[in-house]
Amino acid sequence: MQFELEVHHRNVPDDELVTELRRVATLLNKSAVTIDNFNEHAKFHSSTLARRFGSWFNALEAAGLQKTRNLNLTNEQLFENLVSVWLKLGRQPKYQDLTKEHSLFSAGTYEYRFGSWRKGLEAFVSWANEGISPKRAPSRVPTAQRRGPRNINWRLRALVLMRDGARCQLCGIEARNGALLHVDHIVPWSKGGETTLENLRVLCNVCNIGKSDVEFVGGGKPIAPRGAAQ
Repeated sequence: MQFELEVHHRNVPDDELVTELRRVATLLNKSAVTIDNFNEHAKFHSSTLARRFGSWFNALEAAGLQKTRNLNLTNEQLFENLVSVWLKLGRQPKYQDLTKEHSLFSAGTYEYRFGSWRKGLEAFVSWANEGISPKRAPSRVPTAQRRGPRNINWRLRALVLMRDGARCQLCGIEARNGALLHVDHIVPWSKGGETTLENLRVLCNVCNIGKSDVEFVGGGKPIAPRGAAQ
């Protein structure tokens, strides 16, 4: 086996980077090029242009291309996506991590909304850490006295995912293992349970569907309900 270093693009002239961006736009017959488009067809990585020009949008502007953006997204949707990426990777996401494989939105979307990728991360951390508290036993509130909606908003769902480490609280499977996770009421809403951080937990889709039929014991492994045939 022969060991070789990857090509280093740090000293590539600005005009060559711009030319490559325009080439990809011409190849795809588009007036705007996304980060994913560029990474798929270009000989450079989008992070090289983002560092050189300050942001992906600045690179597009230098190439005379339109800026790619989604104005209809809320900050909560962007932050929820970062929760998913952060927990899937098990570390703080980097600019180049926000690909289709891991993220619903490109790093450029965060740049445009918050001014830079770093500022986007700072806004996310401030939002996510505000109001996180240790688990407390959920209270059963009479239906007539219950306050708040049944639906779980973006922020609350993200807080539960982060607190529980994106791990099913019954079987232990994690998001980074490919699990489809849900945020579920501990005390059911129909029985007076509130939609609060203390009364919510993360369950995988299997445990959430079968939680009333399967009993879980030490170690988190499912066993047949009492009386079921073995």
